[in-house]
Amino acid sequence: MSALKWGQGKGKGAAGPSLFGLSLPSGHFVLPRVLRRPVRILARLGYGDFEAPRFSAAIMSAVLLASSGVYGSYLGGHADGIIQSITARTGFAVDQVKVVGNRQTSEIDILDRLELDGWTSLIGFDAEAARERISGLPWVEMAAVRKVYPHTLEVRVEEREAFALWQQGNDLSVIEKDGAVIAPFSGGKQVLLPLLIGDGAPAKAPDFLAKIEKYPALASRVKGYIRVGDRRWDLKLDNGITVKLPEGAEDQALAELVTMDKEKGLLSRDIAAVDMRLTDRLVVELTPEAATQREAALNEKPKTLKRKPETKI
Repeated sequence: MSALKWGQGKGKGAAGPSLFGLSLPSGHFVLPRVLRRPVRILARLGYGDFEAPRFSAAIMSAVLLASSGVYGSYLGGHADGIIQSITARTGFAVDQVKVVGNRQTSEIDILDRLELDGWTSLIGFDAEAARERISGLPWVEMAAVRKVYPHTLEVRVEEREAFALWQQGNDLSVIEKDGAVIAPFSGGKQVLLPLLIGDGAPAKAPDFLAKIEKYPALASRVKGYIRVGDRRWDLKLDNGITVKLPEGAEDQALAELVTMDKEKGLLSRDIAAVDMRLTDRLVVELTPEAATQREAALNEKPKTLKRKPETKI
């Protein structure tokens, strides 16, 4: 209680409390609880009554060396690595990654952009930097990386929407509706996308394909949309027939083509092309085999019969 109420019970001539030889105010003096033990130790040091614990010198040396090492690491820019190492070994190492929303993007590519090394700590992990790296993948439009303590990373991605395949020479790419290239063609379900061929095709394709979709029976047979001279379209059908549409009058030409096919089976005949570029006529090009058969049939027609001589009576 002497440390709590110094001067209590002291006579008038008694010496007041002191610390390292310095007099403290006498009277009813009470220290806060948090300061009582440190003050008692300091008082004992002042009177020479304090005996240091065993190994205190070694402990203080270790603390000094450790603090020096931490400070040196901070100056050298290695503090993050130390924090990562310590926290990873105390239960915060990332050991689970959840990926949500990816269809075209491989999980392996996403994990590679996270740059995990097996001992990456969730505490020191830079989620924003990882998000930026994942956003750089071809199919990823938006990405979010979230820490779920104690040891899980959650990655959510929104991918770009594929509209068509675009062929330029020998290059085949997947493109968006606005014509922006997403990535090279890689097979799989991408083969079901419409195939655009030629310069300028991506810019004009959305409006033109909307016109074709009005005729489902025809649209289901189109295997390629060919942009010619960036002026007009050719349709390549599943049986090899090429339909050459006029410039700037696709709606009328498509309606006439569908009507003729419905009434006369035009697109099921043995022909190579249907040329509709001229407004006043339709030209049908036969296949080589059909042309040969037609020529043979014409040659086999009997010649005009000679008139029999008249019999005079």
